[in-house]
Amino acid sequence: MVLRFGNRIFGPIWNRNSVACVVLTFKEPFGTQGRGGYFDDFGIIRDVMQNHLLQILCLVAMEKPASTSPDDVRDEKVKVLKCIAPVTGSDVVLGQYVGDPEGEGQSKLGYLDDPTVPAGSCTPTFATAVLYVQNERWDGVPFILRCGKALNERKAEVRLQFTDVPGDIFAERCQRNELVVRVQPDEAIYLKMMTKRPGVYFSPEETELDLTYRSRYKNVKLPDAYERLILDVFCGNQMHFVRSDELREAWRIFTPLLHQIEEEKKPPIPYTYGSRGPGEADDLVKRLGFRYEGKYKWVQPHTA
Repeated sequence: MVLRFGNRIFGPIWNRNSVACVVLTFKEPFGTQGRGGYFDDFGIIRDVMQNHLLQILCLVAMEKPASTSPDDVRDEKVKVLKCIAPVTGSDVVLGQYVGDPEGEGQSKLGYLDDPTVPAGSCTPTFATAVLYVQNERWDGVPFILRCGKALNERKAEVRLQFTDVPGDIFAERCQRNELVVRVQPDEAIYLKMMTKRPGVYFSPEETELDLTYRSRYKNVKLPDAYERLILDVFCGNQMHFVRSDELREAWRIFTPLLHQIEEEKKPPIPYTYGSRGPGEADDLVKRLGFRYEGKYKWVQPHTA
């Protein structure tokens, strides 16, 4: 909220005219690890997507609230949810992890190898879903929600990929700008942008403007998500808690899909423990216009 509403520079570009797509990611590098019996009753959509990722989507997409009071913020979040149609099966890729034969320890075991998981379970442990906020600001911009267990890394982030530079004049085509908010771990905000490579030629190169919290705010403890929520309980701050009308709208978006999954009992696409997830999910994201073409990858800087 501070990034969006406390800076003049982002306001004019935070809309469908400049943003090509928004990707919200929640990845965990471990599987169910003995709690599969609990997880199997819910699945990854109920566990992560319908709540955590949808909350982040609202903060990205909402209009500026009248104030920072909890009710004003939640009013704007509800308005966003009301503009989202229920998810359809054609806009979803579901996966379930299998063991890696070359892995070690838990990575050798797939979801169905967990003794607490019912045999032949079709519960997804990975999901990619596409939502559209059908209002004046965001009409036509895909919001891509990705979450899963037993993936290649731990990461929660928001990634706004901007549209191409119109009338690109450089021989080496400019990559798309991206604004990335890394929620956890290693909190950071960085902007992927083009700069001139040192030398005598006009050679654009992708680099970053980087605010890594660990480097900028030394000797400051950053609370994790649940520590923050418990503190909010003690302080009586309801901003980060879901209101009943917000909850109804969130379930309206996902309930038809959940019913379809349970009725069809279609086996999810298998993916290897420690991978990026099913390749079909990457194919879906590419069809929506997201580009993986940039060669630059942000790396957590080392601090002394």
